[in-house]
Amino acid sequence: MRRVSTDQWAGLAMIVVAVAVGGPVLLGMTQPDIGRGWWSVLFVVFVGSLLFSVGEGAPRFRKAMLAVSVLSSWAVVLSTPDMGLMPILLVVNSAVSVYVVALRTGLILVGLNTGVLTLLLTRVEHNDLTETVIVLGFYLLIQLATLLSSVTLVREQRMRQELTQVHIDLRAASALLSESARTAERLRISRELHDLIGHQLTVLTLELEAARHREGERVREHVTRADRVARDLLADVRATVGGMRTEPADLTEILRAIGRDLPGLEVSIDVDPGIRLDEAQTTALVRAVQEIITNTIRHADARELWIEVSVDAGRAVLTAVDDGRGNRDPVAGNGLRGLTERFRAFGGDVVYDGDDGFKVTGWLPT
Repeated sequence: MRRVSTDQWAGLAMIVVAVAVGGPVLLGMTQPDIGRGWWSVLFVVFVGSLLFSVGEGAPRFRKAMLAVSVLSSWAVVLSTPDMGLMPILLVVNSAVSVYVVALRTGLILVGLNTGVLTLLLTRVEHNDLTETVIVLGFYLLIQLATLLSSVTLVREQRMRQELTQVHIDLRAASALLSESARTAERLRISRELHDLIGHQLTVLTLELEAARHREGERVREHVTRADRVARDLLADVRATVGGMRTEPADLTEILRAIGRDLPGLEVSIDVDPGIRLDEAQTTALVRAVQEIITNTIRHADARELWIEVSVDAGRAVLTAVDDGRGNRDPVAGNGLRGLTERFRAFGGDVVYDGDDGFKVTGWLPT
């Protein structure tokens, strides 16, 4: 079951509040200045545009929907002579505005909403000045409080995402640096083994080979055994050097280190123990996993992410899928384009699908 985030619960609560506020008019308990049918249409336009304004559309579309929501809420409020709690709709618009426009625009909206409320109060009969000031002050403070609370929440969410992204980048860089250091150390040791011990054993073998041709049966016998031992040692050294050069990186531990202990996202890593990649391919895979985790945190609103690295028909296959909201019409940003270019440089490719969560599949020839 897909997780409902706190933001989504808050949005649903606001919609419920808005519908509850409009309930008396919708149920015929209060008669608006215009026909109840037209009022209902305006109310539906308000709710619908409010939902679209906080959806996943383009920024320009969301701003247009917020404008429609604001205008329709004004019309709904002004056409209800017995205002009751109807100004709550203006508060809802103020709280939602920070998700669509800048804080300055949100403050301007609070001022305009207060102007609309003032106009509405001037139409209410038997309403004295003191009561008008109290009501205006009350709704002004409520709007400012919800607006600033929403701003704080949005900023906190952005900072948490940025910190998490930096955290992932540092872990990936640390893993690659450690692997690079281990590779450099293995190369240094292998060169020393080859240059020193290997060279000495070769000289020993040549010397013993020359001694084998000297006079005397016992000398020949010892020299022959020494020669065999020396050759065995030389073969062992070469085998050790070869093994150190081709020892694979601990890919499982590297990838788990990147996805470990992330706030709000559980990452499962499964790597085929038989996979063999060189350093460049390992780097490409680590960077891909880094990008996928970052995108999941920033865009997917997911609770879990499953990453599998397997071997299939001579290819290393990376599969990552989350339980987030997905995207039926995904557009590749810089991250996904860079990931694809990195895999294609090795003769591989990347595809993605957002129908059920978001799934990324990439492969590299091994």
